[in-house]
Amino acid sequence: MEYIVICGGAQMYPPNAYCILQRDILFVVFRLSQKNFMQLIKKIFTSLRIIYFLVPILIISFFFTNLPSSAVEISSIEFIGEATLPKGVIFKKTEVGGLSGITYDAKNNLYYAISDDRGQKANARFYTLKIDLSKGYLQKGKVVPVSITTLLKENGQAFSPGESDTEGIALTNKATVFISSEGDAAKLINPFIKEFSLSSGKEITTLLIPNKFLPDKSSEEGIRNNLAFESLTITPDKKHLFTATENALIQDGSESKPNIGSACRILQYNLLTNRLEKEFLYQTESVTPFLNLTGKFASGLPDLLALDNQGHFLSLERSFTGLGFAISLFQVSLEGADDIHNIDSLLAVDAKNIKQVQKKLLLDLRTLDVQLDNIEGLTLGSKLPDGQQSLILVSDDNFNPLQRTQILAFKIKIETPLIRLLRRLLPNLNR
Repeated sequence: MEYIVICGGAQMYPPNAYCILQRDILFVVFRLSQKNFMQLIKKIFTSLRIIYFLVPILIISFFFTNLPSSAVEISSIEFIGEATLPKGVIFKKTEVGGLSGITYDAKNNLYYAISDDRGQKANARFYTLKIDLSKGYLQKGKVVPVSITTLLKENGQAFSPGESDTEGIALTNKATVFISSEGDAAKLINPFIKEFSLSSGKEITTLLIPNKFLPDKSSEEGIRNNLAFESLTITPDKKHLFTATENALIQDGSESKPNIGSACRILQYNLLTNRLEKEFLYQTESVTPFLNLTGKFASGLPDLLALDNQGHFLSLERSFTGLGFAISLFQVSLEGADDIHNIDSLLAVDAKNIKQVQKKLLLDLRTLDVQLDNIEGLTLGSKLPDGQQSLILVSDDNFNPLQRTQILAFKIKIETPLIRLLRRLLPNLNR
């Protein structure tokens, strides 16, 4: 066999190169000084190190990206300020108060806060607020109501006094909000979860609530009065809505008592079908009262906040302990939790065998140098000047002259497992 080798000169190879044909292999040989040779070897090994580093990262990235249970985690939380609304402030002929839930509209940089006024001060309504975090923190006077929207039933009429007890609010991507009402178990008024137009406030959709949640005349099952659907949140992809009972259903166990938690149910709705898909068991923390001279005690789960589309949340637990409020934030995961939507009564089964949702304490707000009020709502807010995510909490003043409408702001860092791994591999990533 004949081989023809064309070895170009300066046009193909540098002047210090020549060709050798040996055993059917063409070698291009460069005449290099020892210094240049060592530089070439160093470059080769540097390239190999980069390749060896990148390949595992790409494999790990693919693994975590395709792992459905990859839990996001809040790796840090920092308090960045407090504001309160003036007591008894009147806005467009209504008293601003009873703010029980809040949601953020990133497109318009506005917040929508639902009032739990049962029609005694004004019609059922939500307020549009501006919250200024442009300096990287929240300060007095930087929370301002800008509009009010009255909720209307499908027939265009406002809700009658006592007909609703609106507590939770969550924004969709269709210029609408879902709003939850606790109803009134004592008067056999059912709770509801309805969708309303942002612009007109008119009812659009009603989600079906299973019978086991509805109050009955015998008081043997259903929600407890004022302990129903306080919470409401929608996943970032807008495909699922979650709410939860603030305390246990009557047929599920005891309400919260001193040193005793309560078995709440988290409900998962599919917003593509508007149907209930699953339910999960959430156990509130037991709380020990301190100097409870009044004998009054209340504790429960007033809000949830979806952090991703895989079942990871922030939960807000609030207790009145006789001497002020105890407020705690927990990181929650549905991973591995049992679906209990086919169980009508937890007391009728061995609940010890049911896998509850996982929860981990993120922050006990009593550690802050702040006098806490009746915090009931939370939402992710605007991005801060440094690019970090804000978290907003709001209190329900119950239209009580001794309480306040309090807004607390935090800076949080939300991380995926991949980012946490990269931070460990590359410590300078934090700088």
